[in-house]
Amino acid sequence: MRLITWNINSVRARLDIVKQLIEEYQPDVLCLQETKVQDHMFPEKFFAENGMPHLAIHGQKSHHGVAIAAKGEFADSFKIDWCEKGDARHVAIKLNEGPTVHNFYVPAGGDEPNPEVNDKFAHKLEFLEEMTEWSAQLEEPSILVGDLNIAPLEEDVWDHKKLLKVVSHTPVEVEAMLKLMEAHSWHDVMREFVPENEKLYSWWSYRARDWSKADKGRRLDHVWTSPSLKGKAVKMEVLRNARGWEKPSDHAPVLVDFEL
Repeated sequence: MRLITWNINSVRARLDIVKQLIEEYQPDVLCLQETKVQDHMFPEKFFAENGMPHLAIHGQKSHHGVAIAAKGEFADSFKIDWCEKGDARHVAIKLNEGPTVHNFYVPAGGDEPNPEVNDKFAHKLEFLEEMTEWSAQLEEPSILVGDLNIAPLEEDVWDHKKLLKVVSHTPVEVEAMLKLMEAHSWHDVMREFVPENEKLYSWWSYRARDWSKADKGRRLDHVWTSPSLKGKAVKMEVLRNARGWEKPSDHAPVLVDFEL
């Protein structure tokens, strides 16, 4: 099974590169975040015409939104309302005779890493706490993917010391993510293929005039598996070239091949 996760930053605005991704990389399951579209306006016909007719979508107007498109039918789909805010930040599918795939879009957290003065950062920490409690009770084999908006390791950012006070790499966020991972013994698939002492990014800001040359990236996108699925991934690649496609997202897709 080939799975690709991608923060698309408005799916309707980037259908051309979604089509390019499907044609070039042939995913069996495509998990999208920040789709920014209500469910009744989601481009279902486009995905059907491009060989991925089976959809699980959870959207809202202008903000957030997640979706999973699949070549084949899946057994079930569902979504969880985290922090009781009604935000479209999660959708999941149960694969036929396989694991459950959870697709997340964790809150970015705003600019100020202080929950007492920044409600967005407080929401992010609350969201992670709820995910941790959920993970501790999770029993079924699962694959967790998405834009988790945290780069936990020193080599997940272009400059560890300069970003220690920048939201996405602050110690409080990293600690919260480590607790989340420990709660279910989640396995970091991407770092199975790229050692922790090597740089690994999936996001580059739009602000850089030449994002590739500057290479000031962060690894905000993740693929994790339950302990029982450890070793089932046989290939991982950050599709960095897609960051340079026409009218790109600021995130690159992450591709993982599984032998399930």
